Amino acid sequence: MKTATIQLETLTCPSCLQKIEGAMKGLGGVDQDTVKVLFNSSKLKLNYREDEISIGEIEAAINNVGYEVKKSNVKPA
Repeated sequence: MKTATIQLETLTCPSCLQKIEGAMKGLGGVDQDTVKVLFNSSKLKLNYREDEISIGEIEAAINNVGYEVKKSNVKPA
């Protein structure tokens, strides 16, 4: 299990948060209970199983709902 902190472009509205959370909840390998979008700092934190999904796939899912990933920080959970 890995923990990812993903810096996003500046989030401007609560619906941004809901779209990103929704995209994460649809991904296999992401621990749904750990998905947390921090609106004020425009960050996403979550745990995921690297044998099921990569950080690149998580970033692609964020991009697919229209948000830019600035950088990702991954460490063991």
